Amino acid sequence: MGAFVRRGVARLPASSSIAPIMLDLYDKIEEAKATITAAWDRQPKVGIILGTGLGGLVEEIEVEATLEYGEIPHFPTSTATSHRGRLVCGTLRGVPVVAMEGRFHMYEGYALKEITLPVRIFKALGAEWLVVSNACGGLNPHFRSGDIMVIEDQINLMGDNPLIGINDDRLGPRFPDMSAPYDPLLIDRALQLARQEDIPAHQGVFVAVSGPNLETRAEYRFLRAVGADVVGMSTVPETIVAAHCGLKVVGFSIVTDMCLPDALHAVNVEQIIAVANEAEPKLRTLVRGIVDFVSEIRLA
Repeated sequence: MGAFVRRGVARLPASSSIAPIMLDLYDKIEEAKATITAAWDRQPKVGIILGTGLGGLVEEIEVEATLEYGEIPHFPTSTATSHRGRLVCGTLRGVPVVAMEGRFHMYEGYALKEITLPVRIFKALGAEWLVVSNACGGLNPHFRSGDIMVIEDQINLMGDNPLIGINDDRLGPRFPDMSAPYDPLLIDRALQLARQEDIPAHQGVFVAVSGPNLETRAEYRFLRAVGADVVGMSTVPETIVAAHCGLKVVGFSIVTDMCLPDALHAVNVEQIIAVANEAEPKLRTLVRGIVDFVSEIRLA
């Protein structure tokens, strides 16, 4: 027998062993939400995910509560270099925010449903906006190491999708639209802020791969040919889930190394983190400006 729908939730017959596996996400979200709200009872307006070398933005937050990832039910543990691994709750520029000081990656061995669970928790807590950031490799020859790219679109080459499986209609639609995964209004505002602050910033396409190895020369040529301006190992799953659950997204990529196949040099994680750290103050400026901007917007 096929799947059927009752009370807005896609379900399988009770005899199916797949149903409880695929439809337990809602309960996990609620359990994690209960733990967070017990420590911090405010409703965030903005959720923030900080990538490699970018955790310093937390210094801008007036912290009201922190939770180690291990304290939150069903939260994975971050094993990536430079990812602190805690949830920070408080205000940024007077706006209630919840920020991930470190994210999760497919190359750490986590399923995309696990990686993206925090995005759904942000939504359950009441957030309306999501700010994502990452360190990335530059494919566009007009970019330079240390530049910031405002993400306008994305390509998923991770070989997986966090929405695969039985859909729970309480969390979002079966077939979410992805015509504008990054909010055009926020893209324009971010670029305007960059011009005002004299910050080198571009607008472009982010492609996600699984990692953990960096790419070959042939792969860089391929990624550029299919339309990517930068490449990284994160962000795309979170943005897919944000579109599924109705969060408005703005994304920032810090170009930490140039991946030009005919002028390629070996890089290491330490160099990447160093460039991200150096560029991080520019990211702080843009995120502050975006938070100020969305604080005045009331979504229907």
